[in-house]
Amino acid sequence: MIQWQKSTFSSGSDGANCVEVAALEGELLLRESDDPTRMLPLTPTALVALLHRMRGQRLGSS
Repeated sequence: MIQWQKSTFSSGSDGANCVEVAALEGELLLRESDDPTRMLPLTPTALVALLHRMRGQRLGSS
């Protein structure tokens, strides 16, 4: 059974609609809680790149 963890930003009225993450056999899985059947598998490195991209940063910059 996969153990999903909700984002720490998921609270209040948006608590039911959030991003969840789980670790499974060396990779990470992402999903939205409102569509739990669709999962995005990522390596830890790819997740870091995705987060930097979402924040508008390039890798290697702070």
